[in-house]
Amino acid sequence: MGNAPEGDSWLHEIKFDGYRTATRIEGGKVRLLTRTGLDWTARFRPIATALASLPVKTAYLDGEVAVLGPDGVTSFAALQDVLSKGHSGDLLYFAFDLLHRDGLDLTPLPLIERKAALKKLLGRRRGAGPIRYSDHVQGKGGAFYNHACKLGLEGIVSKLARSPYRPRRTTEWLKVKCLLRQEMVIGGWQDSDKQGRSLKSLLLGFYDRTGRLVFAGKVGTGFSLRLGRELVDLMRKIERPDPPFTLVPRNDRRGSRWAEPQLVAEIAYSNWTTDGVMRHPKFVALHEDKPAKEVRLERATPGNRAAAKRP
Repeated sequence: MGNAPEGDSWLHEIKFDGYRTATRIEGGKVRLLTRTGLDWTARFRPIATALASLPVKTAYLDGEVAVLGPDGVTSFAALQDVLSKGHSGDLLYFAFDLLHRDGLDLTPLPLIERKAALKKLLGRRRGAGPIRYSDHVQGKGGAFYNHACKLGLEGIVSKLARSPYRPRRTTEWLKVKCLLRQEMVIGGWQDSDKQGRSLKSLLLGFYDRTGRLVFAGKVGTGFSLRLGRELVDLMRKIERPDPPFTLVPRNDRRGSRWAEPQLVAEIAYSNWTTDGVMRHPKFVALHEDKPAKEVRLERATPGNRAAAKRP
């Protein structure tokens, strides 16, 4: 949670709860790539088909693949459910940036000009289809943020209107979340002793600035019986004899099994304890498109600052 920047120098967009996806168009052929470079064109086939009809020879777009829930809010859990059932016709692509078009490099241009070019390009399509232009509000960051939270959205993304495109994370793009959510590395698990249930809890952590995997607590809610079985099956394939974390409290070691730190989960939580453990954590989703080594804390709090300094 936090404060959105004010002033007309900032643009504010809805933060979508989906897969960040780049689009490459060349000669009528479309490739959809995750932020780690995985080619998910086949997985997002209806989106690729719609993008192929854009009036360009070559283009590079940035956006998010997502699914709208009954309340009109994007949901990562709903997205994963749609993909698992093969209902790709429910997928939407929210485009928010245009980096290249027909041989022109647009990355040095201010964001507000790139978005104008994107809107013009998408506006030439016929019918609705799965492609959406991610609109924005200029200025009034606080009011836009408060309205987004009242609607039950995850948050907003605030971007400097005059900023060129940069491939790395910068202070020119700010995530301002309504809920406390954090990507975490799964480093182990505890088997359930209840009949019919495989998973009791996941052991979670994040990488600090020195590259150490810091223990951040356990999560035992938010996953179904089926997902719990699937997670256990995944972790058994990468099981290891010792914990990957730098330090695990004795009580959390008891009954735990360890896994190579390869899987990434998104976790919702209420706060941090003073010793750097998440309070009231809840499993939201497994992130297949996020490399574990890139998981860092997104905000500084007294609790997670203490966690990051632990020996």
